[in-house]
Amino acid sequence: MQAPFESSYDQFIDDLKTLVNMDSGSNYPPGLTSVRDFFLNRFTRLGWQTKLHAFLDGRAPCLEAASPAPLLPNSRFEFLFIGHMDTVFTEGTAATRPFSIQNGRAMGPAVGDMKAGLVTMLHVAEIITRDGMADNLPICMAFNSDEEVGSKGSRNWIEALAKKSKRVLVFESTRASGHRVIQRKGTGSYEVTCNGRAAHAGVEPEKGINAVVELAHQILKISDFARPELGTTVSTTVVSGGTAENVIPDSAKVAVDVRFATIEEARRVEACFKQAPKNPEIEGVQIQVKGGIGRLPMVPSEKTERLWGRIAGIGRNMGLDMKLASTGGGSDGNFTAALDVPTIDAMGPIGGNAHSDREYVELSSITPNLKLIYGIVKAAAEGTLP
Repeated sequence: MQAPFESSYDQFIDDLKTLVNMDSGSNYPPGLTSVRDFFLNRFTRLGWQTKLHAFLDGRAPCLEAASPAPLLPNSRFEFLFIGHMDTVFTEGTAATRPFSIQNGRAMGPAVGDMKAGLVTMLHVAEIITRDGMADNLPICMAFNSDEEVGSKGSRNWIEALAKKSKRVLVFESTRASGHRVIQRKGTGSYEVTCNGRAAHAGVEPEKGINAVVELAHQILKISDFARPELGTTVSTTVVSGGTAENVIPDSAKVAVDVRFATIEEARRVEACFKQAPKNPEIEGVQIQVKGGIGRLPMVPSEKTERLWGRIAGIGRNMGLDMKLASTGGGSDGNFTAALDVPTIDAMGPIGGNAHSDREYVELSSITPNLKLIYGIVKAAAEGTLP
């Protein structure tokens, strides 16, 4: 199988360049639709079965592609491959910072998170279609458009597909260190709003109830929810309040990012936020809390451990250094792992500096990673994969 992988490389780079140069921020439906249509056209030409989905009132166009192999009643897909088309970058970023190759690395917005992973999914599909494996092995690939904002629209769809699948591979980038991922922290997001009473800051400040001061108290309390020794972080991120310099502010709010390693910690933090409205420091302030737990932690099960052991063996036989890491970032793999479906994450090429203008993918990792994914699929076809 050497020739198909090597001949696929140039096309891989062309495809990656095309996608990186398409803006597809989570809040930019036209760009997301363009990326979706790119994959729709390629999978249609392959003869794969495609379905279009649109979530969040049409703002999150998604694509489902299944191999030609029929999915028999009461059977499951051998794999669910997952990748997200949305990015954290705003419209116009691709024009100012287009795809480039520098010092053996592909550079550009979302090149690693996760457009190289998406191209990997496509090229694996093309290779197994050419060699006939796709005709006999039911595989489903899900491309969603709201992962960077919590997969609120696509979550139910992804979970439904996972329940019909034996295994899940998520194509986020392999870490810069070369590590794959089977353990991730869970995530939560909250918004805490303090409502007081406005007044003239110079004429009668005593008639006001200062929401900003109350929020300052609440931020200090919220920071104490963290338990870093247990892997729980609670980070206040975006703060706003007040309308003018000479007005006692009647409203102020803060966004809070929460990460946790265990379900027990998730429940504890959740209880802390539920208590917050009951404990204002300033009389007359009303406190509101919105949000909650988005993704439960991705904790490897025994089935996941067995699957990883076999995959690691396949990689080592190819000369790859197969290593594992846990990470604080969440992914759609959190959802599938919580359903007790064996889930391996970070199956894209090696990349780093995600969400920054220094984001990259190591070009030298593209072909070995394609070979690894093909080897995993082939093991499933031969019945040697847990």
